Amino acid sequence: MVKKKKDLQASLRRFVRTKGADYLRDPNVSSIGIGYKVADGRPTDEIAIQFTVRRKAAPEQLGALGTALLPEAIEVDGVAVPTDVLQRDYRVDFHVVEETVGSPRKTRVDPVVPGVSVGHVRVSAGTIGCVVYDRVDGTPYVLSNWHVLHGPQGALGEDVVQPGVHDDNRTERNRLGRLVRSHLGAAGDCAIATIEDRGFAPEILDLGVAVDELGEPELGDKVVKSGRTTGVTHGVVRRVDTLVKLDYGPGVGQRQIGCFEIGPDPARPAADGEISMGGDSGAAWVFKSANGRTARTLAGLHFAGEAGDSPDEHALACLPGSVFEKLGITVRPPLRPEVAGIGAGFDENFLGTPVGVPELGDAARADAVELNGSTVIDYTHFSLAQSKSRRFAFWVAWNIDGGGLKKLNRSGIPFLLDPRVPAEFQVGDELYRDNRLDRGHLARRADLLWGTRSEAERANEDSFFFTNITPQMDDFNQSARRGLWGRLEDAVLADVDVDDLRVSVYGGPVFRSDDRVFRGVRLPREYWKVIAFTSGGVLKARAFVLTQNLNQLESLELDEFRVFQVALGEVEERCGFTFPAALASADTLVLPESVEERKPLEALTDIQW
Repeated sequence: MVKKKKDLQASLRRFVRTKGADYLRDPNVSSIGIGYKVADGRPTDEIAIQFTVRRKAAPEQLGALGTALLPEAIEVDGVAVPTDVLQRDYRVDFHVVEETVGSPRKTRVDPVVPGVSVGHVRVSAGTIGCVVYDRVDGTPYVLSNWHVLHGPQGALGEDVVQPGVHDDNRTERNRLGRLVRSHLGAAGDCAIATIEDRGFAPEILDLGVAVDELGEPELGDKVVKSGRTTGVTHGVVRRVDTLVKLDYGPGVGQRQIGCFEIGPDPARPAADGEISMGGDSGAAWVFKSANGRTARTLAGLHFAGEAGDSPDEHALACLPGSVFEKLGITVRPPLRPEVAGIGAGFDENFLGTPVGVPELGDAARADAVELNGSTVIDYTHFSLAQSKSRRFAFWVAWNIDGGGLKKLNRSGIPFLLDPRVPAEFQVGDELYRDNRLDRGHLARRADLLWGTRSEAERANEDSFFFTNITPQMDDFNQSARRGLWGRLEDAVLADVDVDDLRVSVYGGPVFRSDDRVFRGVRLPREYWKVIAFTSGGVLKARAFVLTQNLNQLESLELDEFRVFQVALGEVEERCGFTFPAALASADTLVLPESVEERKPLEALTDIQW
């Protein structure tokens, strides 16, 4: 019997996910979900496919409402499942919030805790649900709704304040961090923001627990939440596997959100009968154990309640599993691998002839991150200078020992923010989710894997710091003239009599004022690379530029990637720094002065070494 019930619930879940959207096309249908059939105003023990409608009417009146009669039963995997039609409508819980009355939930708090007011700088106010962590690098975030932290007028990278502006409009004083990830769709109404200007504590206000695991709600489960407006309220799960249709207003319109529904707990009634009100959006619903105590398991993320003319009280919450998967977060900070010990960095005497690193101009130097009084940041076998404003490296310089290279696996090595560099000056995973941008290494990982085994392993790990990463199209190396860009270092070792098989390489992005902005980040569309080596005791340097067209992230033709051989001076003009004199003197290549006369490289054999 239990197995049959579970099988039926699984079938119903699939039915809602695959067919639910068809029913929501009816303008009068506000949601579809699974619940106990209601008779005479009371739930029975019969499982039903429950529809909610904005207005119930007699069959002869349905045509005037632009709606159709819903069936009395629906066959699902050979089983006739009864339907139930209830009059309910929903709204997202941020349209109206009451006036501030001096509640501690609506004031600035430090450390910040779940259960208090928060919002995007152009959103009135919602609630912090819980403190969460990046699944890869462990960065702490606050979790709330899309319509609280992002909103119709917001954008990734913009400021989030605590409390929300409805409660205190001093946005500079109340800045909490910035919006880094969000989603509005079937997986939920959810978003996360950084905690930059405050401490934090994970215990939910007035509940005294910090969630440490995710749960899956079932019919009849008792839950409790702590929200900005109504404080602590208790509820009972009364519909699961629900798909609801909500209007998010101008510029966004109607969206379908996967969720479950919560009704009031008659054993713990709320003041005025309201288990949620405007401003509670983003609050965490937490399970209650059999003895009535609050558990540490997250049941859902509150995002909506009943509309003003709905006849009964209810709330909607996103499923935590979907939210956490979509946002790439976890309730517990991941065990960070030991941060790679920092090596001696780029060796200026690696080629036997001293060469240094690029010298930043005045503007770039003022914009560079300083570490221990220097703009040069060292790693194992490479060094770099990091821009604060662009949050990518101005340049990266690395050494390659072609005779000592090792093959090491990259699997299991996470991309990490460098803990020595303020997080606000680095671009993390928030840029790369759900699009065609790849996390591209500047200092090529394979180039760094030389020396002792432990040294090569350390270089392997160091290469994955985000300071060595820039956004590149997913077929960047492969499509860049059949892979030329990613094979330049290999080509010099194969085609030139390089002394001791040693090469030094410099590379980085070209920062332009008209670079396209995506998710609050300016995407470089040009990259440069300089390869230095000695042949017959003579130092030589060759420079290259690659252009990638980033005007359309959805489709790129192969010929939109072009690799050109250029003079070092052209790289200096583009980037605002100068190469060491020894390196500049080693660039003896003669090129046509007119850009129009130059042709992009078609093959490695076109390179003039």
